[in-house]
Amino acid sequence: MPLHPLISLIDYRTIIHSADINKVSWVNDFYLIALKKNLEGKFSYGQQDYDFDEGTLFFIAPGQVFRIAVNQDSPDRSGWMLLVHPDFLWRTALAKSIKNYDYFNYSAHEALFLSEQEEAIVSEIVLNIKREYQSNFDKFSQQIILSQIEVLLSYADRFYHRQFLTRKISNHQIVEKLEDLLNEHFKNKASQNGLPTVNYLAEQLNLSPDYLSSVLKVTTGLNTQQHIHEQLIAKAKENLSTTNLSVSEIAYELGFEHSQSFSKLFKNKTKQSPLEFRASFK
Repeated sequence: MPLHPLISLIDYRTIIHSADINKVSWVNDFYLIALKKNLEGKFSYGQQDYDFDEGTLFFIAPGQVFRIAVNQDSPDRSGWMLLVHPDFLWRTALAKSIKNYDYFNYSAHEALFLSEQEEAIVSEIVLNIKREYQSNFDKFSQQIILSQIEVLLSYADRFYHRQFLTRKISNHQIVEKLEDLLNEHFKNKASQNGLPTVNYLAEQLNLSPDYLSSVLKVTTGLNTQQHIHEQLIAKAKENLSTTNLSVSEIAYELGFEHSQSFSKLFKNKTKQSPLEFRASFK
């Protein structure tokens, strides 16, 4: 049966791992969506190693570096990998919208854990994709496959949202750790190290930046950058109302290189200039 050169579904049971695979880092030039179960080994993504024994769904965008270190080929391993080359999406709406799905930038330990029912749903969708690309292509084929991919991504969005909501305790712990990091930064390090960045905070929490923002958005309604601004403005208000430091000195203590940038952000967030805010306490 004819196969399409830009899209493929691979049955994980058919893959034979050689010993050399553990020494190789991979950089794909395609989108990878994979469901893997009973794979005995570790998945390396960025600077972290993660156990990968449970069945999880995860997403990798083109250009990301990862490595799989397999201990042994388990006879019970199963799952699939859907590979989609960006050229398959060329000049379609999905070519742009796929970049809006943040979970393509999550790390392996931030993968999506599926219930049996959810697993059955996504697996049926990818089987529909396989049936379509293995058939004789006609003018309807690409749009049908693209529609199925969009449905798959929409379900993943729904299931990730469910995962965020059902992990409220761990999510609130992330929020607490973030608040502690920001408090510590503005208390001791801001003037030396500058403003805290989303990437810095995510690294300290061992999370990818997109996953951290997604957790915060679901849990608090604010993304990471908004949390940084909230803490920054709160600290600025404290200094303006309880000290005689100048606006420039406060800006420097908070990590700003230029006091004008601080004043602009403060007014944008509070509708008052720093001096107007200070005057309201006299």
